[in-house]
Amino acid sequence: MRATKQSVKRRMKVNPMDQCIQVFIYLMIILLCAVILLPCLNVLALSFNDGADAARGGVWLWPRVFTLENYKEVFSDGSITKAYAITIARTVIGTVSSLAVTTMAAFALMDKGLPGRTPIIMAITFTMLFSGGTIPTYVQYNDLHLLDTFWVYIIPSLVSVTYLLMVRTFFEGIPESLVESAQLDGCGFFRIFLQIILPLSKPVLAVVGLYTAVNHWNDWYAGAFYMTSSKLWPVQTVLQQMLNRAMSSEQEVESVSQAIVQAANHVTSDSLKMAAVVITTVPILCVYPFAQKYFAKGAMIGAVKG
Repeated sequence: MRATKQSVKRRMKVNPMDQCIQVFIYLMIILLCAVILLPCLNVLALSFNDGADAARGGVWLWPRVFTLENYKEVFSDGSITKAYAITIARTVIGTVSSLAVTTMAAFALMDKGLPGRTPIIMAITFTMLFSGGTIPTYVQYNDLHLLDTFWVYIIPSLVSVTYLLMVRTFFEGIPESLVESAQLDGCGFFRIFLQIILPLSKPVLAVVGLYTAVNHWNDWYAGAFYMTSSKLWPVQTVLQQMLNRAMSSEQEVESVSQAIVQAANHVTSDSLKMAAVVITTVPILCVYPFAQKYFAKGAMIGAVKG
């Protein structure tokens, strides 16, 4: 009996090589976290630091001359508040509508008895390889009367082929016996979809919903190219135009007096840029903790079976 316990203890001893590998893995994780976290802290510190002081360098993880002038400058234009409302409305409406269309299309494509299922999937996949380009897209949006309307943010992005195939793959992993038993109980397609498929698909819905929301929130291209009026610009486009004006004003220095005034300015294009990064990044980062528990599972299932 004692011999058996001693042999078990010997087998439970950790190999020194395994300990070294484990320490190396922990060090790499700490290094990776530092590489990700330190630049974020530097951006945050610069956004709260005086612009003229930050131009001298030496500001790393904490503001040397604390100020809120950078944020006041960003919000000094009243259009930023309206742009935030447009961005929030676009993100919410676009994400919900995209999830609705994507999940319904994926549910239809998971049915192996769907007539023409293979040609439909091939046609959908074909769109991943080729696109018309900027000019044909602009002409098409003009023919559809989407230009200068809020719906140019929503309708063109209703379906992403990548997310559609990802959701369909996840749906195909759900046991067919659940669907068959529901059909035997008299459930229709909509009831099966709403009460069986969707409740079991929370991981992939969280992942696709998060990706879609981030895409809507970070998009400035649609507002800059498909809107002739600034009334419907999202916050990303407003900040992008604001930064362009700040950078161009710094480049247009015609005299020594202008250079002196510009050097004494407490807000520079770089400090304004850091404040804009914080303003646009923090709100969408607050969404991640709510989807974290589904994120890894949904991403792995969709990727491995794809």
